[in-house]
Amino acid sequence: MILKAIGMSWLTVAQMMSSHAGFRSPEDLRKTRLNPNPDPKQLEPDERVERIRRIHHNDLENIPFFLVAGFLFVLTQPSLALAQWLLYGYVLSRLLHFGAYLSARTHDTRATLWTIGSLILIFMTGWTLVAAIRAA
Repeated sequence: MILKAIGMSWLTVAQMMSSHAGFRSPEDLRKTRLNPNPDPKQLEPDERVERIRRIHHNDLENIPFFLVAGFLFVLTQPSLALAQWLLYGYVLSRLLHFGAYLSARTHDTRATLWTIGSLILIFMTGWTLVAAIRAA
């Protein structure tokens, strides 16, 4: 999931460079090797770049919770099968969410995939809390 989130940064830059659009800062319009023909229009929003940014933003809102919840969940020593189902299930839901977002599927599709991952996080967190209470 960390590599996926980092990959979104690279995908954003790749989309900006290939479309020569979606730049954010005025200094991005300075003439350089990577931008030999700066144009003020490059600062205008570009839907292809903004879509990648929205996906990245969504990852940054969700993946840190997964990393913490997953780590704490594993510390409770759940069965291997349960851990695999939940951890792989979360990763799969996020990858499918990425595909749905990138291909402009409906909000309902994205929301369903997001909900699956969110329910997994809620379950792992609840499991961890119960384990902590029992250990106290």
